[in-house]
Amino acid sequence: MLLAPLCRAFGMVGAAVALATGFLTLVSVIMRAVWSQPIPGDVEMTQMGIAFAISMCLPYCQLQRGNIIVDFFTQSSSEGTRNRLDALGNLSLVLLYGLLAWRTSIGALSVREAGETTMIISLPMWWAYACLAPGLALAGWVALVQGLFGPSPSQQEVTA
Repeated sequence: MLLAPLCRAFGMVGAAVALATGFLTLVSVIMRAVWSQPIPGDVEMTQMGIAFAISMCLPYCQLQRGNIIVDFFTQSSSEGTRNRLDALGNLSLVLLYGLLAWRTSIGALSVREAGETTMIISLPMWWAYACLAPGLALAGWVALVQGLFGPSPSQQEVTA
């Protein structure tokens, strides 16, 4: 199935961006401590980088059923009932991810049209919004597949 490798690739990109953002923060803190001069725009880049990293990791999290599930009320239910509730939850996530992907895309167009930039280093803000949409859309696609067909046998549920 093409979905799993694509989710893994998105997750690896997200992890790499999160790691790079962490390194950026480390260097900026060291520069601030040693030379009293941080990297200009470090907070702006960190905000954008981490938002992008999270959106890119969401599909893999969804694929692995890594979302938090509160099963206190359903633990004594039959497996069929739990499966139906899981399907309903996944289909609800399709709506949520779809709404977020749609609105971030619309927001990106609006921000681009307005010409908004970040305050310190004047990065265009529209691309930060636009970069969120692919991860959200793929997470929605994974949730749709899981909602309609259930998780594949290789996707073990994460339990605490």
